[in-house]
Amino acid sequence: MAGPQLMGLSLDALPEPPTRPGNGHLQDWALRPLPLIEEGATRARAAGRGLFRLRLGLPAVVGFSPAWNRALLSDLPTFRSGGSFSRVVPYLSGGVILADAPGHAGRRRMVNPGFGRAHMAALQERTRAALPSLPPGEFDALAWADEAVLRLLNAAYFSGEFDHGLLHAFLAPLRRPFPVPALPRPPLFWAVDRELRRLSYARLRAGGDDLLALLVPLPGGLEEARVSLAAAHDTTTHALAYAVWHLARHPQWHAPEHHPAVLKETLRLHPPGWMGSRRLGRDLVWEGVRLPRGALALYSPYLSGRDPALWDAPDEFRPERWVHKPPAWAYLPFGGGERLCLGMHLAQMLILDALAALPPLRAVRGDDTPVPGITLGPRGPLIVCRTDRD
Repeated sequence: MAGPQLMGLSLDALPEPPTRPGNGHLQDWALRPLPLIEEGATRARAAGRGLFRLRLGLPAVVGFSPAWNRALLSDLPTFRSGGSFSRVVPYLSGGVILADAPGHAGRRRMVNPGFGRAHMAALQERTRAALPSLPPGEFDALAWADEAVLRLLNAAYFSGEFDHGLLHAFLAPLRRPFPVPALPRPPLFWAVDRELRRLSYARLRAGGDDLLALLVPLPGGLEEARVSLAAAHDTTTHALAYAVWHLARHPQWHAPEHHPAVLKETLRLHPPGWMGSRRLGRDLVWEGVRLPRGALALYSPYLSGRDPALWDAPDEFRPERWVHKPPAWAYLPFGGGERLCLGMHLAQMLILDALAALPPLRAVRGDDTPVPGITLGPRGPLIVCRTDRD
């Protein structure tokens, strides 16, 4: 844990995965990041640590212990969002996501009401009506979830009034591997901002209760709408697709009273936000090692959610484990502390309503191998079919 003096071992004291000549870990980080961080965590545990080093062209460390997660998500002056991975992705570079202390708390309080439980309940009838029906016969749960979440978010944010084709074109690059999501797209962003302004003027004239109506009067409200929308789509899509797949493979859990546990277990195994990043705002000593100011500090809900020291049978789908509280600061699909995901209640409502509307399903075939990009999603497809018509 952090000590009062800034004396400690150098980063060379930390375990690390094997490197490649000439590029350290950059090649594996780009092509096979999950095996890379799993190997790093294995070596860290063997050394009695909850932290390991990556060589990414700048000092970088990955932690997965509850103590590290708590510090990173609670100590905002030390662990800063400015300079994190979100900065290099135009979709996510702005709004409360990148706000740092001391300004973060005030900005978060400003936007919170629109994303709270009470406002979600007011939107629920509208979002439920927007849920598309299932196609007949066999269908790809991943493709269905993609279209469903697009329509659900359009309903929640814009009462279904945002141009559907433009919304799809705007969000589609987030699904692609790097560097595609980081490439600038001025014409597309101009078109989206133009549509946002059109709808915003209508809200300012006539009012409304969708998310845009609550955000547009706020300073920077249009940016918050655009950034939070981008942050919500793939995360919710992948969580819904995985949950549908798990229900099709484990039909005994397909009942509304079980769905909250199914969703929690889905997010433990497959957290869409598989890796979070910060930059150190000051020198820090952790586990006896000096971490320099400016270093990249990473935490991984994927590693913490599968840590054998924290979870029984961590790689198995066991919704029954949720009759007990999870280990503190080990389950982080929505972050935690002051950095708790702004859209947590929205995502949970949309996914649980979608699951409740599904008929009995059977898994046919699919590839659920997790593929990390901006978010963690299945390689797919995930082919399922309804059994009430068999």
